[in-house]
Amino acid sequence: MTGECMTGERRKFTREGEERRREALIAAALDLIAEGGPGAATVRAIAERAGVTPGLIRHYFNTKEDLTREAYRAMMQAMQADNAAVLTGLPTDAAVRLAAFVAAALRPPVMTPRRMGLWAGFIHQVQRDADMAAVHAETYLGYRNLLEGLIAALGPNDPSRLRLLAIACNGVIDGLWLEGCALPHHFPADDLPRIGLTAVGAILGQDLLAHYQSPLAQNAEPEEPNP
Repeated sequence: MTGECMTGERRKFTREGEERRREALIAAALDLIAEGGPGAATVRAIAERAGVTPGLIRHYFNTKEDLTREAYRAMMQAMQADNAAVLTGLPTDAAVRLAAFVAAALRPPVMTPRRMGLWAGFIHQVQRDADMAAVHAETYLGYRNLLEGLIAALGPNDPSRLRLLAIACNGVIDGLWLEGCALPHHFPADDLPRIGLTAVGAILGQDLLAHYQSPLAQNAEPEEPNP
Protein backbone atom coordinates (compact mmCIF):
# COMPACT_ATOMS: atom_id res chain seq x y z
CA MET A 1 0.00 0.00 0.00
CA THR A 2 1.41 3.37 -0.95
CA GLY A 3 1.91 6.22 1.48
CA GLU A 4 -0.61 8.24 -0.52
CA CYS A 5 -3.31 5.61 -0.05
CA MET A 6 -2.56 5.34 3.66
CA THR A 7 -2.79 9.11 4.00
CA GLY A 8 -6.11 9.16 2.18
CA GLU A 9 -7.56 6.45 4.39
CA ARG A 10 -6.29 8.20 7.51
CA ARG A 11 -7.93 11.46 6.44
CA LYS A 12 -11.20 9.67 5.73
CA PHE A 13 -11.06 7.97 9.13
CA THR A 14 -10.34 11.30 10.83
CA ARG A 15 -13.20 13.04 9.03
CA GLU A 16 -15.61 10.25 9.95
CA GLY A 17 -14.47 10.31 13.57
CA GLU A 18 -14.83 14.07 13.82
CA GLU A 19 -18.29 13.92 12.25
CA ARG A 20 -19.36 11.29 14.79
CA ARG A 21 -18.09 13.42 17.67
CA ARG A 22 -19.89 16.46 16.27
CA GLU A 23 -23.10 14.45 15.98
CA ALA A 24 -22.64 13.17 19.53
CA LEU A 25 -22.44 16.74 20.84
CA ILE A 26 -25.60 17.69 18.94
CA ALA A 27 -27.38 14.58 20.28
CA ALA A 28 -26.30 15.43 23.83
CA ALA A 29 -27.60 18.99 23.48
CA LEU A 30 -30.94 17.72 22.16
CA ASP A 31 -31.30 15.22 25.01
CA LEU A 32 -30.62 17.90 27.63
CA ILE A 33 -33.03 20.39 26.04
CA ALA A 34 -35.71 17.70 25.82
CA GLU A 35 -35.22 16.86 29.51
CA GLY A 36 -34.90 20.32 31.02
CA GLY A 37 -35.29 23.04 28.41
CA PRO A 38 -32.58 25.22 26.85
CA GLY A 39 -31.20 26.24 30.24
CA ALA A 40 -30.22 22.65 30.99
CA ALA A 41 -27.95 22.47 27.94
CA THR A 42 -24.89 24.16 29.43
CA VAL A 43 -21.47 23.61 27.89
CA ARG A 44 -20.42 21.54 30.91
CA ALA A 45 -23.59 19.43 30.85
CA ILE A 46 -23.31 18.81 27.10
CA ALA A 47 -19.68 17.77 27.46
CA GLU A 48 -20.49 15.45 30.35
CA ARG A 49 -23.39 13.85 28.47
CA ALA A 50 -21.25 13.35 25.36
CA GLY A 51 -18.29 12.06 27.39
CA VAL A 52 -15.84 14.77 26.30
CA THR A 53 -14.11 17.74 27.88
CA PRO A 54 -15.81 21.17 27.64
CA GLY A 55 -12.84 22.45 25.69
CA LEU A 56 -13.47 19.95 22.90
CA ILE A 57 -16.82 21.58 22.16
CA ARG A 58 -14.94 24.71 21.06
CA HIS A 59 -13.12 22.62 18.49
CA TYR A 60 -16.39 21.90 16.69
CA PHE A 61 -18.48 24.98 17.50
CA ASN A 62 -17.28 28.55 17.97
CA THR A 63 -19.94 29.26 20.60
CA LYS A 64 -22.66 27.47 22.50
CA GLU A 65 -25.14 29.41 20.34
CA ASP A 66 -23.62 27.83 17.24
CA LEU A 67 -24.16 24.39 18.77
CA THR A 68 -27.74 25.30 19.67
CA ARG A 69 -28.50 26.40 16.11
CA GLU A 70 -27.02 23.22 14.68
CA ALA A 71 -29.03 21.15 17.14
CA TYR A 72 -32.21 22.89 16.01
CA ARG A 73 -31.33 22.32 12.35
CA ALA A 74 -30.58 18.65 13.01
CA MET A 75 -33.86 18.14 14.86
CA MET A 76 -35.95 19.76 12.12
CA GLN A 77 -34.13 17.96 9.31
CA ALA A 78 -34.56 14.62 11.08
CA MET A 79 -38.28 15.26 11.48
CA GLN A 80 -38.62 16.12 7.78
CA ALA A 81 -36.66 13.00 6.84
CA ASP A 82 -38.94 10.84 9.00
CA ASN A 83 -41.96 12.40 7.32
CA ALA A 84 -40.58 11.98 3.79
CA ALA A 85 -39.49 8.38 4.45
CA VAL A 86 -43.09 7.26 3.99
CA LEU A 87 -42.84 8.18 0.29
CA THR A 88 -40.21 5.51 -0.38
CA GLY A 89 -41.63 2.67 -2.40
CA LEU A 90 -45.03 4.29 -2.94
CA PRO A 91 -46.68 4.24 -6.37
CA THR A 92 -46.45 7.35 -8.54
CA ASP A 93 -50.10 8.30 -7.96
CA ALA A 94 -49.91 11.89 -6.69
CA ALA A 95 -52.94 11.69 -4.41
CA VAL A 96 -51.67 8.49 -2.77
CA ARG A 97 -48.28 10.09 -2.10
CA LEU A 98 -49.72 13.31 -0.70
CA ALA A 99 -52.18 11.41 1.51
CA ALA A 100 -49.37 9.25 2.90
CA PHE A 101 -47.19 12.30 3.56
CA VAL A 102 -49.90 14.25 5.39
CA ALA A 103 -50.93 11.24 7.49
CA ALA A 104 -47.32 10.47 8.44
CA ALA A 105 -46.89 14.02 9.75
CA LEU A 106 -49.66 13.36 12.26
CA ARG A 107 -48.45 10.17 13.92
CA PRO A 108 -45.20 8.91 15.43
CA PRO A 109 -42.30 9.11 14.85
CA VAL A 110 -42.93 12.60 13.42
CA MET A 111 -45.51 13.59 16.03
CA THR A 112 -44.11 12.97 19.53
CA PRO A 113 -44.13 14.91 22.82
CA ARG A 114 -40.31 14.94 22.80
CA ARG A 115 -40.19 16.69 19.45
CA MET A 116 -42.74 19.29 20.48
CA GLY A 117 -40.77 19.91 23.68
CA LEU A 118 -37.61 20.43 21.65
CA TRP A 119 -39.38 22.68 19.17
CA ALA A 120 -40.84 24.78 21.99
CA GLY A 121 -37.44 24.99 23.63
CA PHE A 122 -35.91 26.38 20.47
CA ILE A 123 -38.68 28.50 18.99
CA HIS A 124 -38.56 31.38 21.49
CA GLN A 125 -34.99 32.07 20.35
CA VAL A 126 -36.09 32.68 16.76
CA GLN A 127 -37.39 36.16 17.62
CA ARG A 128 -34.19 37.31 19.31
CA ASP A 129 -31.47 35.56 17.30
CA ALA A 130 -31.18 36.39 13.59
CA ASP A 131 -29.07 33.30 12.91
CA MET A 132 -31.62 31.07 14.62
CA ALA A 133 -34.35 32.76 12.58
CA ALA A 134 -32.38 31.90 9.44
CA VAL A 135 -32.25 28.23 10.48
CA HIS A 136 -35.99 28.33 11.15
CA ALA A 137 -36.67 29.85 7.72
CA GLU A 138 -34.41 27.30 6.03
CA THR A 139 -36.09 24.29 7.62
CA TYR A 140 -39.63 25.69 7.28
CA LEU A 141 -39.15 26.43 3.59
CA GLY A 142 -37.52 23.04 3.02
CA TYR A 143 -40.59 21.27 4.40
CA ARG A 144 -43.06 23.60 2.71
CA ASN A 145 -41.34 23.21 -0.65
CA LEU A 146 -41.54 19.44 -0.32
CA LEU A 147 -45.24 19.72 0.44
CA GLU A 148 -45.70 22.14 -2.47
CA GLY A 149 -44.07 19.65 -4.82
CA LEU A 150 -46.47 16.93 -3.72
CA ILE A 151 -49.42 19.27 -4.27
CA ALA A 152 -48.09 20.33 -7.70
CA ALA A 153 -47.98 16.68 -8.75
CA LEU A 154 -51.78 16.55 -8.47
CA GLY A 155 -52.11 18.52 -11.68
CA PRO A 156 -51.50 21.85 -13.43
CA ASN A 157 -51.78 24.88 -11.19
CA ASP A 158 -50.67 28.49 -11.08
CA PRO A 159 -47.28 28.74 -9.28
CA SER A 160 -48.40 31.58 -7.04
CA ARG A 161 -51.53 29.65 -6.08
CA LEU A 162 -49.43 26.56 -5.35
CA ARG A 163 -47.41 28.56 -2.86
CA LEU A 164 -50.55 29.75 -1.06
CA LEU A 165 -52.00 26.25 -1.04
CA ALA A 166 -48.80 24.87 0.46
CA ILE A 167 -48.82 27.55 3.17
CA ALA A 168 -52.46 26.76 4.03
CA CYS A 169 -51.94 22.99 4.09
CA ASN A 170 -48.77 23.34 6.14
CA GLY A 171 -50.70 25.47 8.64
CA VAL A 172 -53.28 22.73 9.08
CA ILE A 173 -50.59 20.09 9.58
CA ASP A 174 -48.67 22.27 12.06
CA GLY A 175 -51.76 22.98 14.16
CA LEU A 176 -52.81 19.35 14.40
CA TRP A 177 -49.22 18.29 15.03
CA LEU A 178 -48.98 20.62 18.03
CA GLU A 179 -52.24 19.35 19.52
CA GLY A 180 -51.30 15.73 18.97
CA CYS A 181 -47.86 16.18 20.54
CA ALA A 182 -49.21 18.09 23.53
CA LEU A 183 -52.15 15.78 24.26
CA PRO A 184 -51.24 12.41 22.74
CA HIS A 185 -53.72 10.46 24.85
CA HIS A 186 -56.68 12.67 23.97
CA PHE A 187 -56.88 11.51 20.36
CA PRO A 188 -57.57 7.96 19.20
CA ALA A 189 -54.66 6.72 17.08
CA ASP A 190 -56.23 7.37 13.68
CA ASP A 191 -58.18 10.57 14.38
CA LEU A 192 -55.59 13.23 13.60
CA PRO A 193 -54.41 11.71 10.29
CA ARG A 194 -58.03 11.45 9.16
CA ILE A 195 -58.84 14.99 10.28
CA GLY A 196 -55.72 16.28 8.58
CA LEU A 197 -56.50 14.51 5.32
CA THR A 198 -60.07 15.79 5.37
CA ALA A 199 -58.95 19.39 5.99
CA VAL A 200 -56.07 19.38 3.50
CA GLY A 201 -58.31 17.66 0.95
CA ALA A 202 -60.93 20.37 1.40
CA ILE A 203 -58.32 23.08 0.74
CA LEU A 204 -57.15 21.31 -2.42
CA GLY A 205 -60.53 20.05 -3.64
CA GLN A 206 -59.33 16.45 -3.37
CA ASP A 207 -60.71 13.41 -1.56
CA LEU A 208 -57.41 12.50 0.09
CA LEU A 209 -59.10 10.37 2.73
CA ALA A 210 -60.08 7.91 -0.01
CA HIS A 211 -56.36 7.29 -0.62
CA TYR A 212 -55.42 6.80 3.03
CA GLN A 213 -54.01 3.43 4.06
CA SER A 214 -54.47 3.28 7.83
CA PRO A 215 -51.70 1.44 9.72
CA LEU A 216 -54.41 0.22 12.09
CA ALA A 217 -56.19 -1.55 9.25
CA GLN A 218 -52.92 -2.96 7.92
CA ASN A 219 -52.01 -4.37 11.34
CA ALA A 220 -55.46 -5.73 12.14
CA GLU A 221 -55.81 -9.46 12.60
CA PRO A 222 -57.62 -11.10 9.67
CA GLU A 223 -61.13 -12.17 10.49
CA GLU A 224 -61.87 -15.85 10.84
CA PRO A 225 -64.00 -17.11 7.94
CA ASN A 226 -67.54 -18.05 8.83
CA PRO A 227 -67.97 -21.83 9.25
